[in-house]
Amino acid sequence: MQSNISDRIAMHPEERHDMKNILREILSTSLYLLVVLCLTYLVIHFVGQRTVVDGSSMESTLSDGDNLIVDKLSYRFHDPERFDIVVFPYQYKKHTYYIKRVIGLPGETVQIDYEGNIYIDGEILQEDFGKEVIQNPGIAYEPITLGEDEYFVLGDNRNNSSDSRDPAVGCLRKDKLIGKAWVRIYPFNKVGKLHE
Repeated sequence: MQSNISDRIAMHPEERHDMKNILREILSTSLYLLVVLCLTYLVIHFVGQRTVVDGSSMESTLSDGDNLIVDKLSYRFHDPERFDIVVFPYQYKKHTYYIKRVIGLPGETVQIDYEGNIYIDGEILQEDFGKEVIQNPGIAYEPITLGEDEYFVLGDNRNNSSDSRDPAVGCLRKDKLIGKAWVRIYPFNKVGKLHE
């Protein structure tokens, strides 16, 4: 007569309960990490992202090495305003981004004379962001009338900036703007919201 030998090992009820708790904890932690990763992805792609200033074209407002958070959400609800600091990709080099200040708005005519005066629709622009008097008006020596969705941008370090005066940058459409520089998070002694 053949005997049946079971390969099963009986598990004590407490061990079964512990195993279920461990599996439940692993599942819970995995779901938590998945939610965190998804939220991080959404924030980075649609709400805000960290960026580092490379260069001196925005001196003295922003310095080389400043770490910023760029607000990528607000321009989905309203248009950029004059003096906003915006980030946009440089069209001729991948993974290269510029940061400049909005000077001219859609429909306006921008011109810069050889004395460094900026004119908007024939009136001198009252602003004090420029680090120095503009020496080269570039293509803005002739009046530039912006299209319905175009913006004219300048670096605050006007004589050390590649901006809308340069044909390689030119006037920017709103859909090319990644977002608005919102807050500086480093260096720690300059942490705070960026003021226009």
